[in-house]
Amino acid sequence: MIVKIQNKLFVPEDYLMWTFNYPNSSFIFIYELYLFFGLFYIFHKGFREGIRNKLSSSEEGFFKRNKKLIYTLFIASNIVLFYTIVSAVTVVTNNKIIDYSYLNPLGHEYEFKDIAQISSGVHGKKSYIPSTYSKGDFFYNIKLESGKEVDLTEVGEVNNGEHEIFIIEELDRKLVDMGIPKVSSTKNFGYTTESLDEIYTDKIRDILENTD
Repeated sequence: MIVKIQNKLFVPEDYLMWTFNYPNSSFIFIYELYLFFGLFYIFHKGFREGIRNKLSSSEEGFFKRNKKLIYTLFIASNIVLFYTIVSAVTVVTNNKIIDYSYLNPLGHEYEFKDIAQISSGVHGKKSYIPSTYSKGDFFYNIKLESGKEVDLTEVGEVNNGEHEIFIIEELDRKLVDMGIPKVSSTKNFGYTTESLDEIYTDKIRDILENTD
């Protein structure tokens, strides 16, 4: 649902691809916790009765005295959370990049010449901090002149359902031909063959080796 809202609000018809940007995208796990809690409440009688008893016992205490404030803060914080998640979008078209954020919901447009640097490679181990990725995951980061970095493999959606690797490979050739600095490494490339078909690993290798 969130992806559909993002696509409707921020993505123009001529887009090539758009990304759901980290770390804001990771906040979606909070809604997953809500769902887990809700299902557990519905289907686990003991848990449901425990919650009711807890609330009932606090009727004369903190919860009753501050019920309105608690509900208001809960609703307000979730509106802010939802807005922060939904606005974490960067769109790539044929000739520009549009970066949205909770501080800039109208978006900031960059031409390709405004890209300061490209970095690409393959992760050699699994990690959760500072971002979540697995061993063998390909990454392709563009650093904008504002200092903002966007990993184009954090895909929200690709136009016409094409695989993002093919879009990134075409874009990479264009950017490198423009003389945009690129740092790339084929180290760990072999890990990609453990989870991807050759048609995709060949494109990844072309991207990694395209530095001229």
